[in-house]
Amino acid sequence: MTSSYQQQLDAKVARITAQFAQFNPPALTVFASPEQHYRMRAEFRVWHTEDDMFYAMFERDREGQKKVIRIDQFEVADQSINQLMPKLLAEMKADPILSQRLFEVHFLATLSGEVLVSLIYHRKLEQDWLTAAQALAQKLNVQLVGRCRGQKFVLDNEFVVEKLNVFEREYIYKQIESSFTQPNAQVCQKMLQWACDVAGESEKDLLELYCGNGNFTLPLSTRFRRVLATELAKSSVYAAQWNIEQNHINNIQVARLSAEEFTQAYNGEREFRRLQEANIDITSYDFDTVFVDPPRAGIDDETLKLLQRFKRIIYISCNPDTLYENLQTLGQTHQVTQFALFDQFPYTHHVESGVLLEQK
Repeated sequence: MTSSYQQQLDAKVARITAQFAQFNPPALTVFASPEQHYRMRAEFRVWHTEDDMFYAMFERDREGQKKVIRIDQFEVADQSINQLMPKLLAEMKADPILSQRLFEVHFLATLSGEVLVSLIYHRKLEQDWLTAAQALAQKLNVQLVGRCRGQKFVLDNEFVVEKLNVFEREYIYKQIESSFTQPNAQVCQKMLQWACDVAGESEKDLLELYCGNGNFTLPLSTRFRRVLATELAKSSVYAAQWNIEQNHINNIQVARLSAEEFTQAYNGEREFRRLQEANIDITSYDFDTVFVDPPRAGIDDETLKLLQRFKRIIYISCNPDTLYENLQTLGQTHQVTQFALFDQFPYTHHVESGVLLEQK
């Protein structure tokens, strides 16, 4: 580990330790990231000049003006993305059908080297584009999606299949183009193992809110009798169901509900046809633990009140500020007994953290 990486990680540890001191947590358990080639997603603008075309990102100068930064290699991205970037660019430069009004290129990779490329255009895509794109996908051996306003062409699959290992068991995950996935797969594996560690072994059931594609749901299912996972986004629910089936797990049910809707259902305030259609009986569950991985905005007040009723809360946060705010409420009934920092985004101010809260 280089001194520069260690310094930035130490700074994060110091900042988070100070911010959460009032909750008297145990010392942070710190999970470092690889220093390079850790990011499985990358998105670039495509910048066109009179005689050239290149990948670009933007940064603001001291006056607040956007400055175009040419990107030839992207060291934070996975090696498979870096290897593909110049090959893809050369092919697109050589074919005006592929390059015309190309606006953005998105890469989604897996640890096994599978890559999905999304080409986003500011023009309608015709049959000549489809023919050229099919030849490109075959030549570079990639999954390819073309998009513009009102159109989407999927040449083979609009997903990749990631394989993550947790306690020597391999889990496979369908990761769909333009849907949320954890960007740092190697740190994600550490997060999954930490979550299973703090969950322990329970003879009761787990409630999971904001389950996404089942990233945490699958390994956590080994620690509980049954799991009820909730997620509102249809594409994520579909991916979660696929992942559950492909991993041969039979103790998980997924409810297409938001956290707010589940709270209403659990409190008996509303009935949802979506639960009946999925043959889910909330009253049949005996929960002792709830797992949450909310968006950056954190958890709404009514759901926080619901969480206070559970014996244990496992909370994964991508925003320490909203975690801090939520702990003002959860700390009234629960004590932080495990505290972790996952360095998903090295050399940025972003911090992923995890806490285990147990009733006082």
